[in-house]
Amino acid sequence: MTDPSALADIYDEYEFLDADDRYRLLIDLGRALEPMPDALKTDATLVRGCSAAVWVYPTVLDDGRLHFLADSNAAITKGIIALVLLTVQDKSPATIGAADIEGALAPFDLKNQLSSNRTQGIPNMIALIRDTAARYSA
Repeated sequence: MTDPSALADIYDEYEFLDADDRYRLLIDLGRALEPMPDALKTDATLVRGCSAAVWVYPTVLDDGRLHFLADSNAAITKGIIALVLLTVQDKSPATIGAADIEGALAPFDLKNQLSSNRTQGIPNMIALIRDTAARYSA
């Protein structure tokens, strides 16, 4: 999930799908996430403000880049966090801090494609990732 063209490739497929198939694509993205051990699904890794439970746990690679583990108890939400992670996975904290995550996700028009319950937590997911990057940049 670290190929820079991966998000563009997913969008190329996404834009031609109907609503039901877009849901299926998001679910498939969530299923493809690296498994997150249950022991890491704690209150400390829980993203606040999401209608479903979402956990995000950062790990630091040997070269200082951040690798995130994530999971959700809802299939669509798990796909959304997978999409968010495609914009930042295995990048340096400085690169993540400077990334236009919202801009990268804008073509997917998630707010108009999904219910507000499904998308209300996206800004919180992004904020948590940015805050994590800032902590590791210091």
